[in-house]
Amino acid sequence: MQRRLEGMRALVSGASRGIGLAIARRLAADGARVMLVARSGAALEEAVAALPGCAAHPTDLSRPEAAAEAVEAAIRQFGGLDLLVHSAGATQRGDFLALDDAAWMDGYGLKLFGAVRLCRAAWPHLRASGGSAVLIAGVGGRVASADFTIGGSVNAALMNLTKALADRGVADGVRVNAINPGSIRTGRLTGRIETLARERGLESGDAARALADQTGVSRFGEPEEIAGVVSFLAGPDASYIQGAILDVDGGWVRAV
Repeated sequence: MQRRLEGMRALVSGASRGIGLAIARRLAADGARVMLVARSGAALEEAVAALPGCAAHPTDLSRPEAAAEAVEAAIRQFGGLDLLVHSAGATQRGDFLALDDAAWMDGYGLKLFGAVRLCRAAWPHLRASGGSAVLIAGVGGRVASADFTIGGSVNAALMNLTKALADRGVADGVRVNAINPGSIRTGRLTGRIETLARERGLESGDAARALADQTGVSRFGEPEEIAGVVSFLAGPDASYIQGAILDVDGGWVRAV
């Protein structure tokens, strides 16, 4: 039986852990050959060892030239590119007045400029193949928070970039969509739970429930749930979806 993404050639950034790794695994399970890109070479090699037909390209996408190098690595490996998924770019939380220029530059350099540079480098190849791009932003771009000024503004910019590139993609035959994950059970979320537990003197389970209640959701999401949406957007059933921004957040965002 043919898998739904059989033969697809993909590049996934931030693929050494968390959501990015879950995406790479799901795409590979659905038949795609995936170039996994992230800073950690050792973690990438471990991941690729379990994903036949896939390859790793360790690099720091905050370097201006790194995105083009990653795309070229994928072209050399696979002979073309059908899908780009940008999942790299954790941003620093904290008091706005305590966040210096370096923190802002790091947040924008990897997540936003990483997306810009990857899309620019991949675009001719996606146009040639009739491919698509999926940008992983975050609900913080819709719901402002005093301790998430960097991430919120970056995510909002990614959503606008998605719409702008989708507009161009109509003429070029490239689909561009975005996913806004909510509270997903990754290492970052675990860290937030541990911080809340220390601040309030709670057990970790109680802290997790308190954070979920504070967010207004019944549970936290799993990385694999984001990966499933990426697989859908990459496949033929999503061929008429262009410029969509999908909130995968358990109902966190209540605005229309």
